Amino acid sequence: MNQPVKLERRILPALRRICTTAILPVALCGCLTAAAPQPIRALLVTGGCCHPYAEQAAILSKGISARARVSWTIINQGGTAKDSKIPLYEKPDWTKGFDIVVHNECFADLTDVEWVKRITAPHHNGVPAVVIHCAMHSYRDAKTDEWHKFLGVASHRHEQSRKFEVQTRRPEHPIMRGFPTRWQPPGTDELYVIDQLMPTADALAEAYGVETRANQVCVWTNQYGKGRVFGLTTGHFNQTLENADYLSLITRGLLWAAGKLSPDGKLAPGYEPQQ
Repeated sequence: MNQPVKLERRILPALRRICTTAILPVALCGCLTAAAPQPIRALLVTGGCCHPYAEQAAILSKGISARARVSWTIINQGGTAKDSKIPLYEKPDWTKGFDIVVHNECFADLTDVEWVKRITAPHHNGVPAVVIHCAMHSYRDAKTDEWHKFLGVASHRHEQSRKFEVQTRRPEHPIMRGFPTRWQPPGTDELYVIDQLMPTADALAEAYGVETRANQVCVWTNQYGKGRVFGLTTGHFNQTLENADYLSLITRGLLWAAGKLSPDGKLAPGYEPQQ
């Protein structure tokens, strides 16, 4: 009668050792994976008229990567034309392989509705985006509201370049944490006239327009279908893009859109910049 009890006493400890040995590496692997996520794969689309886009692409990619773990693919197509159909957008799956798209392009005279819908469709399906400055005037006269719905704003013009002050409206928003309550772009910049703020958008900051005699939204978020969008209209000149406050703001906006920013404005663990 005692033999089964003795056998059980010998077997159970052995089984426990086997289970512990087998499970431990898996647990360790899981910890390592969680501690070292892949960097955010960002696609920067740039080109078109009116700006030194090659220089701006370098400023943005280096400045953001100094603040967060982001890897970049930069597409600079279309030359200086306002109506270019760039090769990138010819592919229906043009966002494949990327976690977020940064639009810093200026194709103001392109009005092909189906082309616009080809660009916006992946974002509506969930690909997040950052939209900068002249992206707001790209495709502006196409006979569709889809581009404006994607952006979260509609704009067709800007005021004359001058000094102005950006005032934070939502200091508690994670994107605005650490950004000055009042901030001036260095030198001068262009303040865009916002004709419409979409119901899906949330204004985060604004600046007073001397010509319009009204406050103009210049920093905001938008929900476009399943996709998060962060937008800002400042950024005409390189000196604005090079500003430390501006680069920190756009980095937090990118992280927020990609779902990598905590409610208190901090990076998700593992997305700190590589030293």
